[in-house]
Amino acid sequence: MIDPINAMESGQAADRDGTWTSWFVLFLRTMAGVSLAKGLYHWAQVVGIGQGPFSAFEVSSTAWQAATMYFAVIDLVAAVGLWLAAAWGGVVWLTATISMAAIELLFPQVYGGRFLVVAVDFAMLGVYFVLAIAAARERPE
Repeated sequence: MIDPINAMESGQAADRDGTWTSWFVLFLRTMAGVSLAKGLYHWAQVVGIGQGPFSAFEVSSTAWQAATMYFAVIDLVAAVGLWLAAAWGGVVWLTATISMAAIELLFPQVYGGRFLVVAVDFAMLGVYFVLAIAAARERPE
């Protein structure tokens, strides 16, 4: 057991946080930035930024409109939760990521069925789970 007073003096307290926990928080903050960019991109599609007098949102299918609105909201909510490293942020981000992969795979008529998006989503899910498990193992019981 580490004495807290001596640990502060010797610098051991900083080591107790753990490297994996630091990497996990860095990953969460990075994914927060990505989710923020995705959310703003979807909002730009909704309001027609840079599209001229005829917005693509208005002339697109109802399925595309619904999916775009869904991701415009959920990506921004996930970004806030991830940035705060809140437990619900990871859950919302996982929901958004799995939803995007499902729409790309199961409903290719909505966004085009891009397999690269699905591959990146699954890679990020893998990194999330590896870092979350490694960070959880660092914590004392």
